[in-house]
Formats: sequence, structure tokens, C-alpha cells
Amino acid sequence: MAEILLYHHVQGLTAGVQSFADELRHAGHTVHTPDLFDGRTFASIAEGFEFVESVGFVDIRERGAAVADDLPAELVYAGFSFGVMITQRLAQTRPGARGALLLHSCLPVTEFGEAWPAGLPVQIHGKEGDEYFDEDLPAARELAAAEDAAELFIYPGDEHLFTDSSLDDYDPEASTLLMERVQAFLASV
Repeated sequence: MAEILLYHHVQGLTAGVQSFADELRHAGHTVHTPDLFDGRTFASIAEGFEFVESVGFVDIRERGAAVADDLPAELVYAGFSFGVMITQRLAQTRPGARGALLLHSCLPVTEFGEAWPAGLPVQIHGKEGDEYFDEDLPAARELAAAEDAAELFIYPGDEHLFTDSSLDDYDPEASTLLMERVQAFLASV
């Protein structure tokens, strides 16, 4: 079983993010879900970004990365959208990573180094018509094409946070398929 450090999206550590983590726990994985917003959740992505801007992107990212300092090096890093920034940084820069799950987002690997760590497994998931993921799709395709251990899954639809069962964007069918792929990934790392 894997030990996972799962970062929430910009709307906070919602009931849907917690439910996703609980499903992984039920399968036998250890899942850490730090709350980077100190209990605050937001009704919209715009409200979440307003909060992040008021606190500071750098401060939140640094606080999120610091969570890993108290955990073993052999983690699978996972993140929802906004949380992918921290996930990808740690996966690319912290020795010992076992894998990365990039949900709803993917940054160019050059944000955190010259290349993706050789042989580090990664899965990227997003929706084909999602306006936010559309911006990240070139980076996701580049990573998937460059690395044998990288998989890119694109789902039909335009919902952004489609795996969060507590939000209107939730897509149960796509979320179920994503979870099956995530479970297979975790079984292989």
C-alpha cells in the first residue's frame, strides 16, 4: 500500500476532497490531507483565489511543501488543481518520491527543474473542455510524451473539479473511472 500526501484545490479541503481521500484509505492506503486554508472552504474558484491572493501564493505553497518535512521521503504526491503546484514541485525536487497524481492540472516540468525525474511514475487527469485544464494541456501532453512512466487521461466534458463530490462540477462516471485508474497506479508504485 502507498503513503500519499494529497493537496486540496483552491476551494479548500472540502467534503469531496475528504471523501476522495477516504476512498483511498478504505483501499488500504495511508493518506495525509493537510488543510492549507485553516478550515476555510469557498463556494467558487474565484473566491478561493481571492483568499489565496490575500494570504499570498508563495506563503501557501511554502506551508504546503513544509508538510512533507514531517513525513517519510517515500511518498506518492497527489493534488487537485491548485494543489498540483505543490505536488509537482515535491515530486520533482524531493528525493524518494514513489509517484505523482496530477488531478485537473499540470505545470511545465521546467517550473521545478530541467526535466521530470527519470522513471518517476505520474498520472495526469483532466477534462477535454475544461477551460482551466486547457491551459495546462500542452504541458501535460509534453510530459506524457517525454516519459515512459507518464500517463495522461482526458475525459469528456468541461467540468474542472469533477472528482469533488461536494461540488456542482462533480461527474460520478468520470470520477469512478479516474479512481479505478488511480488505484491501479497506486498498486504499481
